Amino acid sequence: MTSYLLKTEPTVYAFDDLVRDKRTVWDGVANAQALMVLREMQRGDEVLIYHSNVGKAIVGIAKVVRQAYPDPALDDPKRVVIDIQAVRPLKAPVTLAAIKAVPALAQLALVRQSRLSCMAVAPGHRRLLTKLGVS
Repeated sequence: MTSYLLKTEPTVYAFDDLVRDKRTVWDGVANAQALMVLREMQRGDEVLIYHSNVGKAIVGIAKVVRQAYPDPALDDPKRVVIDIQAVRPLKAPVTLAAIKAVPALAQLALVRQSRLSCMAVAPGHRRLLTKLGVS
């Protein structure tokens, strides 16, 4: 199973909203690099949900339930969406400050490319995040 991280602004769509809705279309991605990451995601892949701006922490785990498909709200074949389903909230958020405090996570895309909204999480980084509380 591959792991990814998706960023959301909790004032727009929080992890609690996903828990309530159980499943959602993950849309609104326009950055070419982030769209490439969305296209890589496979059904069953793990998704770490990160609250940006407010909270700045990984707060929950979801999974991909439908692979990339054209955004039905747009007339642009380059823009794709995926469907994700809530798995569970974390017992405690893993803050960006805690992540940055681990030197071995310095190459995590969340640290290196802070504006990217979708990113792959390498297995080694996933193991370190687990130690920080993402289980």
